[in-house]
Amino acid sequence: MFSPFGVLLIGLSLLVGLWVVLTYNAFIRGRNTVRGSWAQVDVELKRRHDLIPNLVSTVQGYTDHERQTLTSVTAARAAAVSASASGDVSKVGPAENALTQSLRSLFAVSENYPDLKASANYLDLTQLGQTENRIANARTSYNQTVQGYNTAVQSLPASLIAAPLGFTVSPFFEADPADREPVHVRFTQNPPAAAA
Repeated sequence: MFSPFGVLLIGLSLLVGLWVVLTYNAFIRGRNTVRGSWAQVDVELKRRHDLIPNLVSTVQGYTDHERQTLTSVTAARAAAVSASASGDVSKVGPAENALTQSLRSLFAVSENYPDLKASANYLDLTQLGQTENRIANARTSYNQTVQGYNTAVQSLPASLIAAPLGFTVSPFFEADPADREPVHVRFTQNPPAAAA
């Protein structure tokens, strides 16, 4: 029938085959989790993209001479929507970082207009701030998922079959280098009012 060596070889082959199947299924689960996490980021980015035109038109009514800031936000939004449509995380990250920078400028401009900040339309757009927080949370979740998946793909012995089976590392959604700079806070002192 079978020699002891043959039985051992068959048993070993079955164990290796079982390990390959289990590892493959783990890679599939990891890749699907990464895709699901990215879908959550994408939903929040779409929400952000939808809110921006309302914010720009609201600010535009109050600040016609701040045209450059508004143009910058509009262009950054268009680039972000285009990058998002590509589905390529390596393109979406830089485009979204540029949009974040231009939105900061827009919010800084809005600080100069108290009437604008009291506008009902502007107050309704506080959703954009909430969306920014949701994007940050989704981005964190995505990066954690990518880290787990990438670790599985790059760790031995699973890495021996990852590449031949078509599993590669996923890119992280990285922050803009400017966001890593420390925030500089400057206080200005107003001169005291003259006594009447």
